[in-house]
Amino acid sequence: MSRNAPAPTSHRTGAAFIGGLLLLTLLTVTSFAAERFSTGESKTPRARVVIAQDPRATEAFRPNLERVQAMLDRSLRSLTGQFTQKEAWLSLVSTQDIIGIKVYSLPGPNSGTRPAVAEAVARGLIAAGIPARQIIVWDKSEADLRQAEFFQLADTLGIRVEGAETAGYDPSDFYDTPLLGNLGWGDLEFGRTGEGIGRKSFVSKLVSHEITKIINVSPLLNHNLAGVSGNLYGLTMGSVDNTLRFEAEALRLAKSIPELYALPSIGDKVVLSITDALICQYEGAQRGLLHYSTVLNQLRLSRDPVALDMLSVKELDRQRRAAHAPYIRPNFDLYYNASLLELGVSDLTHIQVDLLK
Repeated sequence: MSRNAPAPTSHRTGAAFIGGLLLLTLLTVTSFAAERFSTGESKTPRARVVIAQDPRATEAFRPNLERVQAMLDRSLRSLTGQFTQKEAWLSLVSTQDIIGIKVYSLPGPNSGTRPAVAEAVARGLIAAGIPARQIIVWDKSEADLRQAEFFQLADTLGIRVEGAETAGYDPSDFYDTPLLGNLGWGDLEFGRTGEGIGRKSFVSKLVSHEITKIINVSPLLNHNLAGVSGNLYGLTMGSVDNTLRFEAEALRLAKSIPELYALPSIGDKVVLSITDALICQYEGAQRGLLHYSTVLNQLRLSRDPVALDMLSVKELDRQRRAAHAPYIRPNFDLYYNASLLELGVSDLTHIQVDLLK
């Protein structure tokens, strides 16, 4: 049975049913969301996050691949409870799967997902017996992937690097909501006219038709509206078209991102979420600004993307306060709504964190 909320329509949107629930929730949650997630008595954990830390994982902001690989291997064994690396990977995927390593490449190789982390994942999969051509490092834009130096992995490891836009969008798999926006070049309905045009965001064929399992690797990077360019935001915005309409305000993201993640062709395929916390950038969002960054030298792994993102939001807020940076109200509504759709745990008192030094 899926861990996601069941979609009540034939097109798997659920917008009519879920939208009313989320709207009522948003009206009541806003005033006390921060207190809800930062206080409360200790309770039995329902999500587990494993954090591997190595002070020598980076040097001058550049990752050390060997140490990153060791951090990933150790934390994955701990998370899965397996004795060997091969057993750990094969508890998540099979040798028949087409595995998509989802990265966030727009900010470049230093502030987005770092290629060394994606390479460590790919090397681990290959060592576990996954054929290299069944591994795809992907994001929305092929141009961003190239600029962020991910195409070098194709030459080094023989894996594939692909953009979701280039693969095209699936007309039978979409998210439907009355919120309209300006369609852009590359969107499936761009240039079309008629009733209902612009209501739908279509899932990339790369995600709906080809990839069978997703390993989501997101950076610890702030986003002014979503809170963090994390596992929920990065995967959903990279998987569908017609996304500009969601990014005008935090309330829109808080409603749309959880509903998009709940699409079976997206969220149900995720077997592992990783936060690349080698470097925490608390200002700059989609731009690489390392002078607004703190070196943490961590990788954070979980089966729960909401728990990971909540920890990231709190970490970013902590780093901004330490640097006396301008305050940005975290978008707790987004992660609370995600927990309502049973995508994960947003209450910090329910998250068990195991630190491996």
